[in-house]
Amino acid sequence: MTFTPSDGRRRHLASLAALGLSAGLPQLAAAQSSSFPDKPIRVIVPQPPGGGFDFVARQLAERLAKQIGQSVIVENRPGSGTLVGTDAAARAAPDGYTLLMGSVSNIALNMGLYDKLSYDSLRDFEPVGLAVSYGYTLMARKDLPFASLRELIAYARNNPGKLSYASAGNGSGQHVLAAALWHQAGVEVVHVPYKGAQAAYPDLIGGRVDVFIDLSSTARTQISSGAVRALATSGAERSPLHPDVPTFLESGVQLDLESWFGYFVPAKVPADIQERLRSELGRVIAQPELQEVFRKAGGKPLALSAAETRALVRRDVERWTGLVRVMGVRAE
Repeated sequence: MTFTPSDGRRRHLASLAALGLSAGLPQLAAAQSSSFPDKPIRVIVPQPPGGGFDFVARQLAERLAKQIGQSVIVENRPGSGTLVGTDAAARAAPDGYTLLMGSVSNIALNMGLYDKLSYDSLRDFEPVGLAVSYGYTLMARKDLPFASLRELIAYARNNPGKLSYASAGNGSGQHVLAAALWHQAGVEVVHVPYKGAQAAYPDLIGGRVDVFIDLSSTARTQISSGAVRALATSGAERSPLHPDVPTFLESGVQLDLESWFGYFVPAKVPADIQERLRSELGRVIAQPELQEVFRKAGGKPLALSAAETRALVRRDVERWTGLVRVMGVRAE
Protein backbone atom coordinates (compact mmCIF):
# COMPACT_ATOMS: atom_id res chain seq x y z
CA MET A 1 0.00 0.00 0.00
CA THR A 2 1.39 3.40 -1.05
CA PHE A 3 1.39 6.17 1.56
CA THR A 4 0.73 9.70 0.17
CA PRO A 5 0.74 13.16 1.81
CA SER A 6 -3.02 13.42 1.35
CA ASP A 7 -3.48 10.04 3.09
CA GLY A 8 -1.32 11.28 5.92
CA ARG A 9 -3.32 14.47 6.28
CA ARG A 10 -6.58 12.53 6.41
CA ARG A 11 -5.17 10.21 9.05
CA HIS A 12 -3.86 13.16 11.04
CA LEU A 13 -7.27 14.85 10.98
CA ALA A 14 -8.94 11.56 11.92
CA SER A 15 -6.55 11.18 14.85
CA LEU A 16 -7.32 14.70 16.06
CA ALA A 17 -11.04 13.98 15.79
CA ALA A 18 -10.63 10.78 17.76
CA LEU A 19 -8.67 12.60 20.45
CA GLY A 20 -11.37 15.23 20.65
CA LEU A 21 -14.05 12.57 20.98
CA SER A 22 -12.19 10.65 23.68
CA ALA A 23 -11.58 13.87 25.59
CA GLY A 24 -15.30 14.48 25.57
CA LEU A 25 -16.24 11.03 26.90
CA PRO A 26 -15.96 11.95 30.61
CA GLN A 27 -18.23 14.94 30.05
CA LEU A 28 -20.66 12.73 28.12
CA ALA A 29 -20.69 10.14 30.92
CA ALA A 30 -21.21 12.87 33.49
CA ALA A 31 -24.11 14.25 31.48
CA GLN A 32 -25.68 10.80 31.29
CA SER A 33 -25.20 10.27 35.03
CA SER A 34 -26.73 13.63 35.90
CA SER A 35 -29.90 12.69 34.01
CA PHE A 36 -30.21 9.33 35.82
CA PRO A 37 -32.82 7.96 36.05
CA ASP A 38 -34.61 8.92 32.85
CA LYS A 39 -36.56 5.67 32.42
CA PRO A 40 -38.21 3.04 34.65
CA ILE A 41 -36.07 0.95 37.04
CA ARG A 42 -36.77 -2.73 37.63
CA VAL A 43 -36.20 -4.68 40.83
CA ILE A 44 -35.62 -8.41 40.40
CA VAL A 45 -37.11 -10.42 43.27
CA PRO A 46 -35.73 -14.00 43.23
CA GLN A 47 -38.81 -15.42 44.96
CA PRO A 48 -42.52 -15.72 44.08
CA PRO A 49 -45.00 -13.00 45.08
CA GLY A 50 -46.22 -12.98 48.66
CA GLY A 51 -43.11 -13.83 50.69
CA GLY A 52 -40.67 -11.74 52.69
CA PHE A 53 -38.54 -10.86 49.65
CA ASP A 54 -41.58 -9.65 47.73
CA PHE A 55 -43.10 -7.72 50.66
CA VAL A 56 -39.97 -5.67 51.33
CA ALA A 57 -39.22 -5.14 47.63
CA ARG A 58 -42.67 -3.69 46.96
CA GLN A 59 -42.69 -1.48 50.04
CA LEU A 60 -39.39 0.05 48.93
CA ALA A 61 -40.29 0.22 45.23
CA GLU A 62 -43.51 2.13 45.80
CA ARG A 63 -41.77 4.82 47.84
CA LEU A 64 -38.61 4.96 45.72
CA ALA A 65 -40.72 5.62 42.62
CA LYS A 66 -42.24 8.69 44.28
CA GLN A 67 -38.80 9.80 45.43
CA ILE A 68 -37.11 9.69 41.99
CA GLY A 69 -40.11 10.46 39.77
CA GLN A 70 -39.79 7.27 37.74
CA SER A 71 -41.58 3.93 37.81
CA VAL A 72 -39.91 1.17 39.83
CA ILE A 73 -41.17 -2.16 38.55
CA VAL A 74 -40.95 -5.31 40.68
CA GLU A 75 -40.19 -8.39 38.60
CA ASN A 76 -40.51 -11.77 40.33
CA ARG A 77 -37.97 -14.26 38.95
CA PRO A 78 -38.20 -17.41 41.13
CA GLY A 79 -36.44 -20.67 40.43
CA SER A 80 -33.84 -22.96 42.04
CA GLY A 81 -34.46 -21.32 45.39
CA THR A 82 -33.19 -17.80 44.80
CA LEU A 83 -30.62 -18.71 42.17
CA VAL A 84 -32.40 -17.85 38.90
CA GLY A 85 -33.36 -14.29 39.78
CA THR A 86 -30.05 -13.48 41.46
CA ASP A 87 -28.10 -14.74 38.45
CA ALA A 88 -30.29 -12.63 36.14
CA ALA A 89 -29.46 -9.53 38.17
CA ALA A 90 -25.74 -10.33 38.11
CA ARG A 91 -25.85 -10.56 34.30
CA ALA A 92 -27.92 -7.39 33.81
CA ALA A 93 -26.45 -4.33 32.10
CA PRO A 94 -24.52 -2.34 34.73
CA ASP A 95 -26.39 0.89 34.10
CA GLY A 96 -28.29 1.26 37.37
CA TYR A 97 -31.65 0.37 35.87
CA THR A 98 -31.69 -3.17 37.29
CA LEU A 99 -31.69 -3.71 41.06
CA LEU A 100 -31.73 -6.97 43.01
CA MET A 101 -33.72 -7.70 46.14
CA GLY A 102 -31.02 -9.22 48.29
CA SER A 103 -31.09 -11.05 51.59
CA VAL A 104 -28.96 -13.40 53.65
CA SER A 105 -30.51 -16.23 51.62
CA ASN A 106 -29.31 -15.32 48.12
CA ILE A 107 -26.32 -13.12 49.00
CA ALA A 108 -24.77 -15.13 51.86
CA LEU A 109 -26.16 -18.68 52.04
CA ASN A 110 -25.99 -19.47 48.32
CA MET A 111 -22.23 -18.94 48.38
CA GLY A 112 -21.90 -22.06 50.54
CA LEU A 113 -24.81 -24.08 49.17
CA TYR A 114 -23.58 -24.41 45.58
CA ASP A 115 -20.23 -25.81 44.45
CA LYS A 116 -20.36 -23.89 41.15
CA LEU A 117 -22.25 -20.67 41.68
CA SER A 118 -22.64 -18.40 38.64
CA TYR A 119 -21.97 -15.26 40.68
CA ASP A 120 -19.82 -14.12 43.57
CA SER A 121 -21.81 -12.01 46.01
CA LEU A 122 -18.90 -9.81 47.11
CA ARG A 123 -17.36 -9.43 43.65
CA ASP A 124 -20.48 -9.05 41.49
CA PHE A 125 -22.83 -6.98 43.68
CA GLU A 126 -22.74 -3.75 45.65
CA PRO A 127 -25.33 -3.01 48.35
CA VAL A 128 -27.47 0.06 47.78
CA GLY A 129 -29.12 -0.13 51.18
CA LEU A 130 -30.51 -2.57 53.74
CA ALA A 131 -33.95 -1.62 55.02
CA VAL A 132 -35.07 -4.21 57.58
CA SER A 133 -34.11 -7.46 59.28
CA TYR A 134 -36.22 -10.35 60.54
CA GLY A 135 -35.34 -12.93 63.15
CA TYR A 136 -36.39 -16.58 63.28
CA THR A 137 -38.26 -18.53 65.95
CA LEU A 138 -37.78 -22.20 66.86
CA MET A 139 -41.21 -23.75 67.41
CA ALA A 140 -42.17 -27.14 68.82
CA ARG A 141 -45.33 -29.18 68.47
CA LYS A 142 -47.47 -28.26 71.44
CA ASP A 143 -47.25 -31.70 73.08
CA LEU A 144 -43.45 -32.02 72.84
CA PRO A 145 -42.37 -32.58 76.47
CA PHE A 146 -39.65 -29.90 76.54
CA ALA A 147 -40.10 -26.39 77.88
CA SER A 148 -36.90 -24.95 76.44
CA LEU A 149 -34.21 -25.35 73.82
CA ARG A 150 -31.81 -26.45 76.55
CA GLU A 151 -34.08 -29.37 77.46
CA LEU A 152 -34.55 -30.30 73.81
CA ILE A 153 -30.78 -30.34 73.20
CA ALA A 154 -30.18 -32.42 76.32
CA TYR A 155 -32.68 -35.01 75.07
CA ALA A 156 -31.27 -34.98 71.53
CA ARG A 157 -27.75 -35.48 72.85
CA ASN A 158 -28.81 -38.67 74.63
CA ASN A 159 -31.16 -39.80 71.85
CA PRO A 160 -29.52 -39.08 68.47
CA GLY A 161 -31.87 -39.22 65.50
CA LYS A 162 -35.03 -39.51 67.65
CA LEU A 163 -36.22 -35.93 67.03
CA SER A 164 -37.17 -34.42 63.64
CA TYR A 165 -37.19 -30.90 62.27
CA ALA A 166 -39.11 -29.45 59.33
CA SER A 167 -37.77 -26.99 56.78
CA ALA A 168 -39.07 -25.04 53.79
CA GLY A 169 -36.89 -27.20 51.54
CA ASN A 170 -33.28 -28.18 51.01
CA GLY A 171 -31.07 -25.10 51.13
CA SER A 172 -33.80 -22.79 52.43
CA GLY A 173 -33.00 -20.32 55.19
CA GLN A 174 -35.07 -22.44 57.58
CA HIS A 175 -33.01 -25.51 56.66
CA VAL A 176 -29.60 -23.87 56.94
CA LEU A 177 -30.33 -22.11 60.24
CA ALA A 178 -31.72 -25.28 61.84
CA ALA A 179 -28.79 -27.36 60.56
CA ALA A 180 -26.41 -24.76 62.00
CA LEU A 181 -28.24 -24.88 65.33
CA TRP A 182 -27.89 -28.66 65.63
CA HIS A 183 -24.29 -28.49 64.39
CA GLN A 184 -23.32 -25.90 66.99
CA ALA A 185 -25.14 -27.85 69.72
CA GLY A 186 -23.47 -31.11 68.65
CA VAL A 187 -26.69 -33.10 68.26
CA GLU A 188 -28.31 -35.18 65.52
CA VAL A 189 -31.86 -34.24 64.52
CA VAL A 190 -33.57 -35.71 61.42
CA HIS A 191 -34.35 -33.27 58.58
CA VAL A 192 -37.81 -33.38 56.96
CA PRO A 193 -37.92 -30.95 53.99
CA TYR A 194 -41.20 -29.50 52.69
CA LYS A 195 -42.08 -27.49 49.60
CA GLY A 196 -42.23 -24.10 51.30
CA ALA A 197 -42.73 -22.96 54.86
CA GLN A 198 -46.52 -23.05 54.79
CA ALA A 199 -46.49 -26.72 53.83
CA ALA A 200 -44.62 -27.58 57.04
CA TYR A 201 -47.15 -26.14 59.48
CA PRO A 202 -49.91 -28.79 59.16
CA ASP A 203 -47.44 -31.54 60.12
CA LEU A 204 -45.96 -29.48 62.97
CA ILE A 205 -49.41 -28.65 64.34
CA GLY A 206 -50.53 -32.24 63.79
CA GLY A 207 -47.52 -33.59 65.71
CA ARG A 208 -45.99 -35.47 62.78
CA VAL A 209 -42.76 -33.45 63.01
CA ASP A 210 -41.22 -32.19 66.25
CA VAL A 211 -39.80 -28.73 65.61
CA PHE A 212 -39.59 -26.05 62.92
CA ILE A 213 -37.68 -22.77 62.56
CA ASP A 214 -39.45 -20.02 60.61
CA LEU A 215 -39.37 -16.24 60.35
CA SER A 216 -40.69 -14.80 63.60
CA SER A 217 -43.17 -12.61 61.76
CA THR A 218 -44.79 -15.70 60.21
CA ALA A 219 -44.46 -17.91 63.27
CA ARG A 220 -46.23 -15.52 65.64
CA THR A 221 -49.70 -16.34 64.24
CA GLN A 222 -49.37 -20.04 65.12
CA ILE A 223 -47.71 -19.28 68.45
CA SER A 224 -50.38 -16.75 69.45
CA SER A 225 -53.14 -19.22 68.63
CA GLY A 226 -51.55 -21.89 70.84
CA ALA A 227 -51.14 -24.30 67.94
CA VAL A 228 -47.37 -24.54 68.59
CA ARG A 229 -44.91 -23.46 71.31
CA ALA A 230 -41.97 -21.10 70.95
CA LEU A 231 -38.68 -22.41 72.38
CA ALA A 232 -36.07 -19.86 71.23
CA THR A 233 -35.36 -17.02 68.81
CA SER A 234 -32.37 -16.46 66.53
CA GLY A 235 -31.44 -12.81 67.07
CA ALA A 236 -28.58 -11.48 69.16
CA GLU A 237 -31.28 -9.89 71.35
CA ARG A 238 -34.78 -11.06 72.25
CA SER A 239 -37.48 -10.50 69.66
CA PRO A 240 -40.07 -7.80 70.43
CA LEU A 241 -42.63 -10.24 68.99
CA HIS A 242 -41.72 -12.84 71.61
CA PRO A 243 -40.08 -10.94 74.50
CA ASP A 244 -40.51 -13.85 76.92
CA VAL A 245 -38.72 -16.32 74.66
CA PRO A 246 -34.92 -16.68 75.16
CA THR A 247 -32.46 -16.48 72.27
CA PHE A 248 -30.25 -19.30 71.01
CA LEU A 249 -27.36 -17.53 72.74
CA GLU A 250 -29.22 -17.43 76.07
CA SER A 251 -29.97 -21.12 75.59
CA GLY A 252 -26.30 -21.98 75.44
CA VAL A 253 -25.79 -22.22 71.65
CA GLN A 254 -23.29 -19.80 70.10
CA LEU A 255 -25.38 -18.89 67.07
CA ASP A 256 -27.37 -15.87 65.98
CA LEU A 257 -28.92 -14.77 62.69
CA GLU A 258 -31.27 -12.05 61.53
CA SER A 259 -32.12 -12.06 57.86
CA TRP A 260 -31.64 -8.57 56.39
CA PHE A 261 -33.34 -7.37 53.21
CA GLY A 262 -32.33 -4.58 50.84
CA TYR A 263 -31.46 -3.50 47.31
CA PHE A 264 -28.23 -4.39 45.48
CA VAL A 265 -26.81 -3.45 42.06
CA PRO A 266 -24.27 -5.09 39.77
CA ALA A 267 -20.82 -4.05 40.97
CA LYS A 268 -19.87 -2.46 37.62
CA VAL A 269 -22.60 0.19 37.84
CA PRO A 270 -20.78 3.57 37.73
CA ALA A 271 -19.92 4.89 41.18
CA ASP A 272 -21.87 8.15 40.78
CA ILE A 273 -25.04 6.25 39.81
CA GLN A 274 -24.57 3.92 42.77
CA GLU A 275 -24.31 6.94 45.05
CA ARG A 276 -27.44 8.50 43.55
CA LEU A 277 -29.37 5.29 44.17
CA ARG A 278 -27.89 4.96 47.65
CA SER A 279 -28.89 8.51 48.54
CA GLU A 280 -32.45 8.20 47.21
CA LEU A 281 -33.03 4.80 48.82
CA GLY A 282 -31.59 6.10 52.09
CA ARG A 283 -34.27 8.77 52.19
CA VAL A 284 -36.92 6.10 51.64
CA ILE A 285 -35.55 3.80 54.34
CA ALA A 286 -35.52 6.70 56.83
CA GLN A 287 -39.24 7.41 56.42
CA PRO A 288 -40.95 6.90 59.82
CA GLU A 289 -44.10 5.63 58.13
CA LEU A 290 -42.19 2.86 56.33
CA GLN A 291 -40.33 1.90 59.50
CA GLU A 292 -43.68 1.52 61.26
CA VAL A 293 -44.91 -0.75 58.44
CA PHE A 294 -41.89 -2.98 58.96
CA ARG A 295 -42.31 -3.02 62.77
CA LYS A 296 -45.96 -4.05 62.46
CA ALA A 297 -44.86 -6.89 60.18
CA GLY A 298 -42.40 -8.09 62.82
CA GLY A 299 -39.25 -6.57 61.35
CA LYS A 300 -36.48 -4.41 62.78
CA PRO A 301 -35.87 -1.29 60.65
CA LEU A 302 -32.21 -0.71 59.85
CA ALA A 303 -30.32 2.59 59.75
CA LEU A 304 -26.83 1.81 58.47
CA SER A 305 -24.18 3.88 56.73
CA ALA A 306 -22.72 2.64 53.44
CA ALA A 307 -19.62 1.43 55.27
CA GLU A 308 -21.67 -0.36 57.94
CA THR A 309 -23.81 -1.98 55.24
CA ARG A 310 -20.79 -3.31 53.34
CA ALA A 311 -19.25 -4.60 56.57
CA LEU A 312 -22.45 -6.42 57.59
CA VAL A 313 -22.86 -8.03 54.17
CA ARG A 314 -19.21 -9.12 54.06
CA ARG A 315 -19.37 -10.50 57.60
CA ASP A 316 -22.44 -12.63 56.87
CA VAL A 317 -21.19 -13.84 53.48
CA GLU A 318 -17.86 -14.97 54.94
CA ARG A 319 -19.39 -16.36 58.12
CA TRP A 320 -22.20 -18.36 56.53
CA THR A 321 -20.26 -19.53 53.49
CA GLY A 322 -17.74 -21.14 55.79
CA LEU A 323 -20.31 -22.61 58.16
CA VAL A 324 -22.52 -24.04 55.40
CA ARG A 325 -19.53 -25.74 53.78
CA VAL A 326 -18.34 -27.19 57.09
CA MET A 327 -21.81 -28.61 57.72
CA GLY A 328 -21.97 -30.04 54.20
CA VAL A 329 -25.46 -28.63 53.54
CA ARG A 330 -26.39 -28.53 49.85
CA ALA A 331 -29.32 -27.00 47.98
CA GLU A 332 -29.75 -29.98 45.65
